[in-house]
Amino acid sequence: MTASASATGLAIEALSVAYDKVEAVHGVSLQVAPGTIAAVIGANGAGKSTLLNAAMGLLPAAGTVRLDGRDLRRVPAEERVAAGLSLVSETRDLFSAMAVEDNLRLGAFRRGRSDLEESLEAVYARFPRLKERRRQAAGTLSGGERQMLAMGRALMSRPRVLMLDEPSLGLAPLIVREIFRIITALRADGVAILLVEQNARAALEVADTGHVMELGEITMSGPAAEIAADGRIIESYLGLGGSAGG
Repeated sequence: MTASASATGLAIEALSVAYDKVEAVHGVSLQVAPGTIAAVIGANGAGKSTLLNAAMGLLPAAGTVRLDGRDLRRVPAEERVAAGLSLVSETRDLFSAMAVEDNLRLGAFRRGRSDLEESLEAVYARFPRLKERRRQAAGTLSGGERQMLAMGRALMSRPRVLMLDEPSLGLAPLIVREIFRIITALRADGVAILLVEQNARAALEVADTGHVMELGEITMSGPAAEIAADGRIIESYLGLGGSAGG
């Protein structure tokens, strides 16, 4: 993958991450164009979350991360957010004692007041339930509402690329469908989405491209529909007990 081939959206090139000399991610390359969803599926411990954290600048890594062609190797995480890259982590990282609206406002800490209010109204339009609960402490929300709040806070910075780590984790099926409806709506608005998801079937149903990650490496990439139809993938990840984790 060349820089010219990855002029827009997110391009991860030969990314490697090691913990105490053990490589958790080895030479991973993938690209997410604006208005598309790329899903990464794989077994628990495959390195999927590590990949996202490294792309966000939260872990030291070898290789290159480009956002709209800009090399982010020496750019710290908070500046990556300002540049248009956001991550919703698996743990959601909310401030439980703070009100919903205060959590949202923290997502736009670099914006002017008028810009912030505009972003806030856009998030409330996408997540009406958050507006209803804007004065509630985040810790009192249901699991689905906390996931919506984490996504809403990430959207306050108006990212061009949104990375989601296990957004369906621990949620009831009805709420999962709502979360994935919102994800597809974001794609329609032109956001590039890199989705790591334990629910491999749901992820591949909404994704444009899919990547299978095993032992820190991408072992298969292609159109999501083709990966979902692959016999080995069906047996490993799409069977009755085959959703991927962590």
